[in-house]
Amino acid sequence: MPKLSIIVPTYCEAENLKNLIPRISQVLVGSDITAEIIVVDDNSPDDTIAVCQTLSESFPIHLITRKQERGLSTAVIAGMDSAAGEFLLVMDADLSHPPETIPDLYAALKNQGADFVIGSRYINGGSTEEKWGWFRKLNSRIATWLARPFTNVKDPMAGFFGISRHHFLKVREILNPVGYKIGLELLVKCRCRRVVEVPIHFADRTLGTSKLSFKEQLSYLRHLKRLAEFKYRNYAYFVQFAIIGLSGVFINLASLSVLLHWLIRPVAIGVAIWISMSTNFLLNRNITFSYAKHSPILKQYLQYCGSCLTGAFFNGLTAETLCRTFDYFDQRTLLAAFIGILTGMAFNFILCRYFVFAKQKPVSDEV
Repeated sequence: MPKLSIIVPTYCEAENLKNLIPRISQVLVGSDITAEIIVVDDNSPDDTIAVCQTLSESFPIHLITRKQERGLSTAVIAGMDSAAGEFLLVMDADLSHPPETIPDLYAALKNQGADFVIGSRYINGGSTEEKWGWFRKLNSRIATWLARPFTNVKDPMAGFFGISRHHFLKVREILNPVGYKIGLELLVKCRCRRVVEVPIHFADRTLGTSKLSFKEQLSYLRHLKRLAEFKYRNYAYFVQFAIIGLSGVFINLASLSVLLHWLIRPVAIGVAIWISMSTNFLLNRNITFSYAKHSPILKQYLQYCGSCLTGAFFNGLTAETLCRTFDYFDQRTLLAAFIGILTGMAFNFILCRYFVFAKQKPVSDEV
């Protein structure tokens, strides 16, 4: 049984594999590590399958060809599912991750008791290719900064990482990554306490083309949203709900400024409120509570309108009660109104979270 399983996700990396696999094998022989190499390919139209078949005659390669599913993160999970090693190591096929540091990452897992190990560009001793442009460096730094609410490691974006099979299996059923950052997904959901970062030199690819695109950057933002909801739960939902509520203020004012040209003021105010409430509903349905967007929309919309009216009632009740009960607030009506707004928003959020956009329980098959 191999102690280490090395997972390499690929798409059109045939030429790079010809160089990568012999380098990995040479490192393994020199370090006396018993390992298997699992190449997970998304049915590349190049010669990846033929190259792997040829390489398997000399090296311990297991090829998994996926014809129905696509994506780096799910490819890594597929490789981990089929791995036999006690420890799982993931690396890119484009030679950006130096195979020569595999023994260091393995030692951190095996001998230092690390829950998670990263081949890091951003710690002392780590580096990136000098020809990286300023835009690419800025893009990497922003992505790293956006991950700060989830972890304090220096290089959470790393695609060169390792984890024990035990930790992977504990969270296997709750993994749902979007895009490329499966390492961050595992780091957060495994709740890894002891993380070791091993310095590496991150080289730029010399063959093939990069898979990073604007679409993948958008997927990263969606991934961060999922991780926030996993780690912070109702706090994350409330922040999204509040931001959309704030956007509704601007939509209301913009709509009112236009409608006043055609409608009398009371009607214009009412229509503007309806427009902002409707846009808030659509945004909350598709962003904040996107897990419930497949439920009947008309029923949700009517319930949402009801929750808004309930929130408005408690908003006014709170403000009026504060002003009538306390002399302090009687002289500070705006402060009382602000507290009323917070109270109304809280009631509205609770109704939306647990009633309007409630998660559907699975239907039981029992009779």
